Amino acid sequence: MEFIVQKFGGTSIGKPERMHSVANIVKQSIEKNRVVVALSAMSSYVKAEGTTSRLLEAATAALNKGSYFKIVEDLEKYHISTIEQIIKGETKDQILEEVKEELKSLKSFLDAISVIGEISPRSQDVIIGTGEKLSACIFSGLLNSMGIDAEYVNLDSIIDKPFQETTLDFYSYVQSRLKKKILNCGNKVPVLTGYFGFVPNGIIQSIGRGYTDLTAALSAAAINARELQIWKEVDGVYSADPRKVAEARVLPSITPEEAAELTYYGSEVIHPFTMEQVMRASIPIRIKNTLKPDLPGTVIDPHISEGTAAKPATAVTVKRNISVININSNRMLMAYGFMAKIFNIMAKYGIIIDLISTSEVNISMTVESEENLDSAIHELELLGTVSVNKNMAILSLVGRGQKHCVGLSGMMFSVLGDEAINIEMISQGASEINISCVIEDEHADRAIRAIHNALVK
Repeated sequence: MEFIVQKFGGTSIGKPERMHSVANIVKQSIEKNRVVVALSAMSSYVKAEGTTSRLLEAATAALNKGSYFKIVEDLEKYHISTIEQIIKGETKDQILEEVKEELKSLKSFLDAISVIGEISPRSQDVIIGTGEKLSACIFSGLLNSMGIDAEYVNLDSIIDKPFQETTLDFYSYVQSRLKKKILNCGNKVPVLTGYFGFVPNGIIQSIGRGYTDLTAALSAAAINARELQIWKEVDGVYSADPRKVAEARVLPSITPEEAAELTYYGSEVIHPFTMEQVMRASIPIRIKNTLKPDLPGTVIDPHISEGTAAKPATAVTVKRNISVININSNRMLMAYGFMAKIFNIMAKYGIIIDLISTSEVNISMTVESEENLDSAIHELELLGTVSVNKNMAILSLVGRGQKHCVGLSGMMFSVLGDEAINIEMISQGASEINISCVIEDEHADRAIRAIHNALVK
């Protein structure tokens, strides 16, 4: 049998009944596949109340000599309650002991931070990684109590040599270590922690909160899995946000390039680094719903060829809370290094540019409205005249068939014109699978409905 890797998010396992449902999904899957499981930390329906968020809160509390011990106590009650409800027999006592010991270590670590009064990226990683250790430990115990041979695989020490950056060499090294860990489990179901050890500059800064997706992708690439399954609480990837567009439908399949564009410009499809890893390994990703496991979901298929029949527009998405920054050079023509200086300022403050439009003396760019934006603007004003338009949104029409459809951008802008929606900026990528424009945020919902009904539906 071939390997498949199944990644389950925090809300999919955040309640006892949901974790039990996920265990049944794994039980059914192992009948026809060799299964590897990667888990996020347990989370309730609200992300801010999830284990990872509470752990970050505990780290801050320890740093400020606050009541971090109360947070640890709450986490212990939460996880122990889950164990009591779903694990039976001798296995329960073993898992209870392991969870208590893990949380005891966490509290000692936070005690040390409170005394020292500082926290490094490595220390923060150790704290955050506790969440996945707890969920993987409990879930492996649940599988074993159900008669499924499973092994808890703690990945927090697989990186045992220093790296300065998260380069291709770093990911190749992690893959090789993951492969060894997985294969060492033999015929047991490996239950992997989403956290895989210290990442250069810290896992949150280098990868972000969706790092379990990346762990699953690296694991799938390491063992050349037939498929990577990302289990969420949605039926798949939609042609538009179904909360805004009643006619939105689940897409049976899309290309990785389309998925990457949708992810970047507003749709929560999958972590961008995950996409990069599976694209390199040519492994399909299937997005499925833990609440409706019989639905086929959406396949992000790297084997869809460019020549495959495709509609010009696959989906439309919107990215909100955007600011447009316009900079006019105060040196007018021949302003050497003007653009480089702008990019250096944005990099200094860690501000990511989404879209950009340039002339010799003017640059317009879109950025997410961030806390340190004002500081960056203050420095930009040394280079020229700066104006900022806030409360904007990026509307993106995505589809691999765009390059074969003459006049699509004209149709898109005509639809917006008919809706009396003004366009601030226009951008089309070199890949010709995405046309984006900037509009006022207050018109975003109306715009996405109009574009979907005219060009996607």
